[in-house]
Amino acid sequence: MPTAPPGPPTLRARYQGALLGLAAGDALGTTLEFTRPGTFAPITDMIGGGPFRLAPGQWTDDTSMALCLAESLIECRGFEAADQMHRYRRWRGEGDWSSTGRCFDIGNTVASALNRFSDTGDPFAGATDPHTAGNGSLMRLAPIPLAFARDPVAAVEQAGQMSRTTHGAAEAVDACRYYAGLLIGALQGVEKSALLTPHFAPLGVDWSATPLAPAIATIAAGSFKERHPPAIRGTGYVVQALEAALWAFHTSDTFADGALKAVNLGEDADTTGAIYGQLAGAYYGVEAIPAPWRARLTHAEAIAHLADGLLDLAGREATD
Repeated sequence: MPTAPPGPPTLRARYQGALLGLAAGDALGTTLEFTRPGTFAPITDMIGGGPFRLAPGQWTDDTSMALCLAESLIECRGFEAADQMHRYRRWRGEGDWSSTGRCFDIGNTVASALNRFSDTGDPFAGATDPHTAGNGSLMRLAPIPLAFARDPVAAVEQAGQMSRTTHGAAEAVDACRYYAGLLIGALQGVEKSALLTPHFAPLGVDWSATPLAPAIATIAAGSFKERHPPAIRGTGYVVQALEAALWAFHTSDTFADGALKAVNLGEDADTTGAIYGQLAGAYYGVEAIPAPWRARLTHAEAIAHLADGLLDLAGREATD
């Protein structure tokens, strides 16, 4: 697999890397979605298949929801929770931003929130029960820090608000807040060793003023550096998903190596890959995603165009 190109990526390359990295991790991991660790041969390439019998390069709900979110931010010129939820409903009902033309994969927590939104009109429809702390908001996070990159405090706050539309449990909300901070750092070109220092926060963000949920704070303190599979698991529980993605990022030096580590954990492999891919793509840049993977990705040009739109939005936000 190719390594990252010499020299730091441009900001545009980091933006495209974050969004295409999310999609690449999703498409890579779909092969192993719902598999139990130790029951499959590790994959080494983007080959499709999996429970939904996808073609190589097709992605699942992780990417669909991220693209709905990105389009909403761009077209609304900012954060509009109701518009985001309407777009998620169109994806579910009409197949908007699906890699196959229809919604074939949707999490129970997301489906329940969309039903609640339809019934009440309240876009902050995510359940707050701790048992609903799934990874379905973290998987789609990247457009938020991309849109608000010039204002890290706003990026972290809006990351939490984005989660609350479908996932209101504290661990899900705070996983998004913490990871948004890491993504901002990656966009700013912070070195990996500094990004992964305990409780990293971009300029202006103070975790002591807005504390993270205890399980997320433990990860922020570096738990992923001390643990290894099988203790590291890529499940649907947001705490384990976040820890798995950071473990893969910490223990690898290229986008591809880390992505393969993430998805070969099995279980909720596509989402572990999507979470990893956001940060790794922002850190290494789009050119570090293997060219054959980028070539196979469904709607790759449209995804890159949305990333460019978020970069433009971030520039406008800074001057408005």
